[in-house]
Amino acid sequence: MTSLVHRTRNGPCFICALVAGDPGYAHHIVTEDDDAIVFMSKYPTQPGYCLVAPKAHVEDLANGLSSAAYLDLQAKIHRLSRALKEVFDAERIYVLSLGSQQGNSHLHWHVVPLPKGVPYEQQQYHALMAEHGVLEFTDTEMADMAARIREAS
Repeated sequence: MTSLVHRTRNGPCFICALVAGDPGYAHHIVTEDDDAIVFMSKYPTQPGYCLVAPKAHVEDLANGLSSAAYLDLQAKIHRLSRALKEVFDAERIYVLSLGSQQGNSHLHWHVVPLPKGVPYEQQQYHALMAEHGVLEFTDTEMADMAARIREAS
């Protein structure tokens, strides 16, 4: 976990590197268009954990996006949420934006399906934080999840 924090604070922008095709920052892409990218988290705490980001390096939601660009991203998040709910039979879809000028500054949203039956004490932030454990999936399993989400989108 310490190396991840170091990388997010000192390395290149991971989303810009992904968009540029840097193999060191490759993720399983669910969908993309000229303006945005949807991809699987490399450090998922739940099956189907995705991120949605503008392709352009935008750091500030309030001043970095036009209303139209914001609404377009929210439409993508909504479409992704519906697909995640269908594919993973989720009880709820968590959506939040994290990052700061100190690390992971590229604006992005975490879109995470909460499986049915998770005890309340293990929901919400607990279900999202890597400190409580990261799931390990093979490359094939990640590719399969991305394909199933893509098909349902």
